[in-house]
Amino acid sequence: MMEELEQDLLLQPWAWLQLAENSLLAKASITKHGYALLISDLQQVWHEQVDTSVVSQRAKELNKRLTAPPAALLCHLDEALRPLFKDSAHPSKATFSCDRGEEGLILRVQSELSGLPFNWHFHCIPASSSLVSQHLIHPLMGVSLALQSHVRELAALLRMKDLEIQAYQESGAVLSRSRLKTEPFEENSFLEQFMAEKLPEACAVGDGKPFAMSLQSLYVAVTKQQIQARQAHKGSGETQASSSTSPRGTDNQPEEPVSLPSTLSEPEYEPVAASGPMHRAQLVKSKRKKPRGLFS
Repeated sequence: MMEELEQDLLLQPWAWLQLAENSLLAKASITKHGYALLISDLQQVWHEQVDTSVVSQRAKELNKRLTAPPAALLCHLDEALRPLFKDSAHPSKATFSCDRGEEGLILRVQSELSGLPFNWHFHCIPASSSLVSQHLIHPLMGVSLALQSHVRELAALLRMKDLEIQAYQESGAVLSRSRLKTEPFEENSFLEQFMAEKLPEACAVGDGKPFAMSLQSLYVAVTKQQIQARQAHKGSGETQASSSTSPRGTDNQPEEPVSLPSTLSEPEYEPVAASGPMHRAQLVKSKRKKPRGLFS
């Protein structure tokens, strides 16, 4: 169950949160079995993952007057977080705040459940390096490679368009609107100009909002592709392991003696021991006896 929760968290897009003076990137996955939350301020990454037993215990500690099954509590948390993470057009009725300390980050939620005040604290600890790699390093490298491949495809398409325009011009076609005229695309010149003029603005990370607003569809597609690749690799590895460890059909089975017919239609062979240290068995052809006639 928790493995499914981890995989679902990986497939979630990053959301940009503005909580008072704190700008954060966050993603969350909430199911009936528990929840997983990942938060970053672009300097650190915090994480919490709990099951229903922790949800029940923490709810009792924070809400003395309220009793509800874990599934209902998790459903309410999902409803409270959804507008903040996925539907900014409809603000959440809950209020959020966060505190950062040496041991981690606490995200506080104040809301109402069944007409009673409901408080919840997400206790996030620093995320492990493997978790940061899964959710940030590997996906962002994949996004970069995908964008680079996209640029190459567009450059190739522009070169084809230039060849098409050149063919029209050679056949006598004339552009009716001079303002639409363009110079042939030179990739190296374009890259040099981009690096000098556009790069500072294009790579301005800021508080993470441009990344959360513009690249999440590609981020989710890349993470989904990476999960499928890992599952395929894992499946092929298990198949190879099972085939290499499976016993062969003839191993550990005694060989059955082979009985030969007493008479052979083909020339008979008999073993002859060879002299020497190896004592190898050799087969020699026996001579047929000539049939004796009545007068021989």
